[in-house]
Amino acid sequence: MAASKKKKIISIRTSKKIITGDKKKKKAKIVPKKAIAIRVSKKTKIANNKTFAKKPKKLKILKKKKFPIELERAVRNPIIEPENNISWESKATFNPSAIYHDGKVHIVYRAIGDSDNSVIGYAMSKDGIKISERFHFPIYGHYMRANRDVSLPAISYISGGGWGGGCEDPRLTLLGDRVYMLYTAFDGWGSVRIALTSISLNDFVSRRFKWKEPVLISPPGEIHKNWVLFPEKIGGKYAIMHSFAPKILINYFDNLNDLDGKKFIKSNNKRPIDTTRTWDSWFRGVGPSPIKTKYGWLVIYHAMDHRNPDRYRIGAMILDLKNPTKVLYRSKEPILEPDEWYENEGYKSGVVYTCGAVVKDGELFVYYGGADKVTCVATANLDKFLEELINSSNSKLKTKKSKA
Repeated sequence: MAASKKKKIISIRTSKKIITGDKKKKKAKIVPKKAIAIRVSKKTKIANNKTFAKKPKKLKILKKKKFPIELERAVRNPIIEPENNISWESKATFNPSAIYHDGKVHIVYRAIGDSDNSVIGYAMSKDGIKISERFHFPIYGHYMRANRDVSLPAISYISGGGWGGGCEDPRLTLLGDRVYMLYTAFDGWGSVRIALTSISLNDFVSRRFKWKEPVLISPPGEIHKNWVLFPEKIGGKYAIMHSFAPKILINYFDNLNDLDGKKFIKSNNKRPIDTTRTWDSWFRGVGPSPIKTKYGWLVIYHAMDHRNPDRYRIGAMILDLKNPTKVLYRSKEPILEPDEWYENEGYKSGVVYTCGAVVKDGELFVYYGGADKVTCVATANLDKFLEELINSSNSKLKTKKSKA
């Protein structure tokens, strides 16, 4: 009697289960989605999504690393997306800022449309996540094109598109009865500077967007981004943080009217690489206006690993309340990384970029742009977040005071 043929062992990979056995008798083993990995020998042959091997190999489950402190993304993300039928925000609605007042979260965001100009849009949320109201026209614009200085050399500047210039990456601060907004002003040619404007809180929440005439507060001929105004006076003075690496720089003012378009804040925009750090070795900038807590000023920031500069990550620090150039605690690991599709499928893959954060009913809401295209939000219980940040903290930055 002739010897019977050897039966091939078949292992079929699916998104739900691994099926192993011979052609006549199969056994199924259920494994979690997105956590499937099959180890195969060098003699393995792969064809038509089937793996043919002499022996079935042991299944290895892959799990995403969990850090001690992480923000939880909203299921509704992205919460604001471009509107194809609205010309001024047809391409991108991203890099949001926010303030919380009278039970509502007021969100402003950078919008780019058909003209490639960057303008500011507005939305409101009652619960911090679901958008309850959204304006279908821009609430602010800074058109510098007509006043651009073409005697300056054109610069290679790419920041989420908006080649025509305008106002980028707003940072709102509610201080007293006034809402202040710092933003990046680009003339579409050779000038990228920080601008400051403001509006009364009553006008802002009443949707009467009568903004004060903006002033440029960074020097001409230099590129500056990511400046923030503290939400309280420190030592009786207004405080603007304008550099974080290699040293923290803060300028203090008796009156913000001192910044009249002729007096500028001298900053350091070099942002050198710190090879002693890992995921945040290349500091990019501060995100939202600092949040006052019982432990100190909570600062959320953007950074990269210089060995992997295509991924923005978000981290957190706590600064001393009286001397905010002193770092008390800093997160060992990022609190948010670009892992979701909406943080990778846009104009720039691998980007999470926050300009706004609020505290509502004990919850921290961090608003951020995903892939330079959409607006998203992630949350955490504030007390638990701060405790974990303190307990897991390690290194500190060098600090330096600066006077106006």
